[in-house]
Amino acid sequence: MARHVRNPKLDSRTAREKLKPSGKPLYADLGNRLHLGYRKGKRGGSWVLRRYLGDEKYVVETIAEADDLADADGVNVLTYTQAQDAARERMKAGAEEARIASLGPIITVRDAIEDYVRARDERDIRYGVNQKGRKGNARGRLGKHVDEMLAAKPLATLRSDDLAKWRDNLQDMAPGTAQRTSNDLKAALNAAAKRAKAQLPSTIRDTIADGLAKTRAEPAKAREMQILPDADIRRLIAAAWDVDASGGWEGDLGRIVLVLAATGARFSQVARMTVGDVQAAQRRLMVPVSRKGGGVRQTTHIGVRVGDDVLAALAPAIAGRKGHEPLFLRPRWRSVGVGRWEKAADRRPWLAASELIFVWTAIVAKAGLATGTIPYALRHSSIVRGLRAGLPTRLVAALHDTSSAMIEAHYAAFIVDAMDELAARAVVPLTTAPATVIPIGRRGRDTHADQPRIR
Repeated sequence: MARHVRNPKLDSRTAREKLKPSGKPLYADLGNRLHLGYRKGKRGGSWVLRRYLGDEKYVVETIAEADDLADADGVNVLTYTQAQDAARERMKAGAEEARIASLGPIITVRDAIEDYVRARDERDIRYGVNQKGRKGNARGRLGKHVDEMLAAKPLATLRSDDLAKWRDNLQDMAPGTAQRTSNDLKAALNAAAKRAKAQLPSTIRDTIADGLAKTRAEPAKAREMQILPDADIRRLIAAAWDVDASGGWEGDLGRIVLVLAATGARFSQVARMTVGDVQAAQRRLMVPVSRKGGGVRQTTHIGVRVGDDVLAALAPAIAGRKGHEPLFLRPRWRSVGVGRWEKAADRRPWLAASELIFVWTAIVAKAGLATGTIPYALRHSSIVRGLRAGLPTRLVAALHDTSSAMIEAHYAAFIVDAMDELAARAVVPLTTAPATVIPIGRRGRDTHADQPRIR
């Protein structure tokens, strides 16, 4: 810590009382071209910072009230020594701002969002998920929910409170939507912080993490409501095939719903599968890993065993096709008039989960299930099916491309049930049953008739 400078005219409240009111501050030299001034008013005084910029130019700034009339609180009212510390901190902050400004244009929250959604859109096009140049969901969420005041804020001056207040304003949204929106903003800010590290404070990553930390947990029953018994899963699959047939999907809808149920994978993973990912001889599907997270993945695919019924359903989709071609295609409809649609001759890959959502309602209704049933129920149910089958938590997590911690956090009750069932199978009788004595009645002249028989 820098040495405090003594000044008999400013050191104490008593000393400052002897000074006459003046609009011109009385300065004390703190060194390094920095001065701390005291401006005496009719009722108390204030502390003033003066910083020399060179070429006979100065920056003058009032930093706080002096503790002439009120006791110091360390923020708005300062003692002489506290004012010196505050002046030095302001000078340090000003120097950092000048350094950042010299490196290039100021990066705002809006800049971070624009770069992030542009990178997302380009990535989707590169991987074939978005071949028509459509704008991604992240752009819509952030554009709608990030207000103008936050968007215009420079990242260098962003505070945790700014982000926490923004997140609190999402409370009226559904928990899942609010979390996805918060995750998108966090990813955008972290990407900018990594890219422009030299232009931002070293604490920017902590600022982002603290400001967007989860403030409420997802309701415990939210996932349990979407865990379906195998009978309901079969009804959903059968309903998907019925809707497929009646809607002219030519098997495309039924196949993708079947694989979602069989693998428990996310839609984005299944949509990226290719013909070569079907390994019929090994009775498994190679599911591409998720793009979630920023680290480098150790593998590109996850092998998931499936039944012969799944492989039989996929056989028409792979017959005569090359290994690199998308496994799942879908019909394309085009408008031929107001309210009139015509199916085009060509088919294209599935692009986003929203394309399944619009037809999912018909599938759920056809299956006779609750209207709130969501496609992610197939994933939840697959995870729980593995736990109930006695598979280790780590294996269930690996098969579903997630972490053991996530499984334990959201499916703890099912892990306990599965472990209890496995433990029950290990229970064996540990004591010998006592002998039972059965008396035998007289049989003629048998001399042993009165003797008991042991069984």
